[in-house]
Amino acid sequence: MSESPPRLWVELVRPASLLAPSTLPHLDSTGVRTGRDRAVDAVACCVGAVLGALFLSPDLRDSAETLSAMQVAVDVSCGALACVSLWWRRRWALAVALICLLLGTFSSSATPAGLLALSSLAVHRPVRSSLLVVVLWIPSLLLFAAYSPTTDPLTVFLQVTPLALAVTAWGMFIRARRQLLLTLQERALRAEADQRLHEDTARMAERTRIAREMHDVLAHRISLLALHAGALEVRPDLPPAKIRETAELLRSTARQALEELRDVIGLLREEPGQQSGPPAPQPTLSDIRRLVEESRRAGANIDFQMHVEHPEMVPSGLGRDAFRIVQESLTNIGKHANGTATTVRVTGAPGAGLHVSIRNREPLHAHAGPALPGAGAGLLGLQERVALAGGTLVHGPDGSGDFVVDAELRW
Repeated sequence: MSESPPRLWVELVRPASLLAPSTLPHLDSTGVRTGRDRAVDAVACCVGAVLGALFLSPDLRDSAETLSAMQVAVDVSCGALACVSLWWRRRWALAVALICLLLGTFSSSATPAGLLALSSLAVHRPVRSSLLVVVLWIPSLLLFAAYSPTTDPLTVFLQVTPLALAVTAWGMFIRARRQLLLTLQERALRAEADQRLHEDTARMAERTRIAREMHDVLAHRISLLALHAGALEVRPDLPPAKIRETAELLRSTARQALEELRDVIGLLREEPGQQSGPPAPQPTLSDIRRLVEESRRAGANIDFQMHVEHPEMVPSGLGRDAFRIVQESLTNIGKHANGTATTVRVTGAPGAGLHVSIRNREPLHAHAGPALPGAGAGLLGLQERVALAGGTLVHGPDGSGDFVVDAELRW
């Protein structure tokens, strides 16, 4: 069985483009450099060559201990190779740093290129890789001092080691700063995405609320229209005054339904950020009496009682919920049990809660004519509304055969 390659070799042969994106601000996933990157790398090669010549010139001018022609040729060749290798310092950061380190063992002109490669390594690779190369610089300097006749180990160590530590620290600083900027950018993008999600959720919740209001309001209005029209259909012998009165009810109910439909559609058509008009007035607890009277005028047989202590203290949301419960119940009665005796009871007091009860008995034949269509979601919507308000709602036939809608609301 073959052994896994050592970690150092993996770091050496792995291109920088395979690192985490946060460590490579200027490279994409394919390792392709931008024009700016190529220009900077070309400048780095030139700077390394110029500084390498400056590092080599004192050795050439030293009259006491001079380099041989072979040593000069080796020094210049190694320095040139080190400068050229800087062209790949982004993609192969650790490999270039080690190559420059090796060449610097026999060349003083390769030292600036090695420092630039070390700085680039600190920018593009984790800290452990940079510290490893810094530690390897010490034996490399000692070997150079033993190889070159123009210097001694202590002088080389005191001159080059601070430079190596300085460029490594600078590269780590640049790396940390880039990572910080990328982290802040990611947080800003995440916050923006969360804000958009919050706005979309709020918009969807508002549209759901509008749809519920549309169902509650329009279903009741249209059911009243159907009841009035049904009364004219089954009683063609009504007096002209009664027919005129019923026609007036049809016209006013249809106008109210159109106005409410226009308000709802206007809300749905509003663009985000557009200033909306004044909201339509919402029903309150006192509007339940008007609702019952409208149903009575449509022919419903309703026994209505409301005993609420301090009705002026009822919160607007609580009164609206009670109104919607009575409205949906009377709408269902008009659709499926028109003409049956119905009782509506609304009682409550502060601290004791608000109790809303609607009861009717299903007849053998609910009403003349075909049944009005319904989605069957009205009572489910009421249950959701009451649950959100912290109350309870039950509906269905009881033991006596009556159909009951009974709600307990917190107050």
